[in-house]
Amino acid sequence: MLLATAVAMTFTWALSAAPDETRGHLMIIGGGRQPAGLLERFIRLAGGTNNAKIIVLPMASEDAVSSGTESVSEFTSLGVTQVESVVLTRAEALNPASATRLTGATGVFFTGGDQSRLAAVLVHSPIQQTLKNLYLRGAVIGGTSAGAAIMSEVMITGEELLNHDKANAFRSIQQNNIETTAGLGFVTNAIIDQHFIQRKRYNRLFSVVLEHPSLVGIGIDESTAIVVDPDQTFEVLGESAVLVTDARSATHIRADRNGNLSVADTRVHLLLAGDRFELTSGRCVPKP
Repeated sequence: MLLATAVAMTFTWALSAAPDETRGHLMIIGGGRQPAGLLERFIRLAGGTNNAKIIVLPMASEDAVSSGTESVSEFTSLGVTQVESVVLTRAEALNPASATRLTGATGVFFTGGDQSRLAAVLVHSPIQQTLKNLYLRGAVIGGTSAGAAIMSEVMITGEELLNHDKANAFRSIQQNNIETTAGLGFVTNAIIDQHFIQRKRYNRLFSVVLEHPSLVGIGIDESTAIVVDPDQTFEVLGESAVLVTDARSATHIRADRNGNLSVADTRVHLLLAGDRFELTSGRCVPKP
């Protein structure tokens, strides 16, 4: 079940490419320090330093202007010649004319902050459709931290509904506790969590997966990323690990009278740089 009431469905779309459509790549970073190579990979996927046109969308940040400027400087320092920050309000995102601000983008990058803040601007808006179109035409869509969480169709907000003790967060694997809402939906068959191992977020991801067993849980640690290829296989990059929880073949998912969740026959993979995972089949391909 979906635990939180989603934003009013005034504008919806399903991200499922037809056989004759192209898809781009997704680069989803778990937050924290970005080691050498992650943004360079994003730039190559966007066409290289001289050919890429990168748009930074920093609205997850409390100070979007500063966050966008910092991200632009980082891309510029790596040799990108066409990069700009675009800060949109909700009203602007709802205006179809705003799509021209993304024209020609070969890469779009979401900075960190609060994914709910970013979703409030973009989800169910014409800009969301524009982003989908860029992706299906071959652009790379990337993000870190909050920019990672918003990639999935079912998005973890970071809030709990039952436990209000912020000093002892996510202490249970429990029904109706983890708040979710609608994300941008570039990933429709998985739920993304970030800062995963560093912040001990297994309880919250496992809770959500058991309430959405058709979706794979992907917990990406800091300084680590996945690159999702057009065939829905992802590769792990970076310095730490990615944990995958796959309950699609699980049995006996139930909750007791206190809401504690139980499951049998679920699968868990802990992946390091170079390992790959096929989202469609659930097959893990370790690095040779």
